[in-house]
Amino acid sequence: MDESLIDSVAEMGPKRLVYVSCNPATLARDARLLTAKGYQINQPIQPVDQFPQTVHVESITVFEREDSVTE
Repeated sequence: MDESLIDSVAEMGPKRLVYVSCNPATLARDARLLTAKGYQINQPIQPVDQFPQTVHVESITVFEREDSVTE
């Protein structure tokens, strides 16, 4: 995701984001940006093999806004 999209999403302030990534490096980059905007990962990142017999694995990550975690 482009940083401007992350800024826009954070401004909208959804309680929960489900992020599906095919690239661990961009997931790590975007996770840093999202945590700086007040989101955190409260569940394990789930790998999903949608393309058997290839090296591709999707990662599903749930981000929750920090102020909504205790609700």
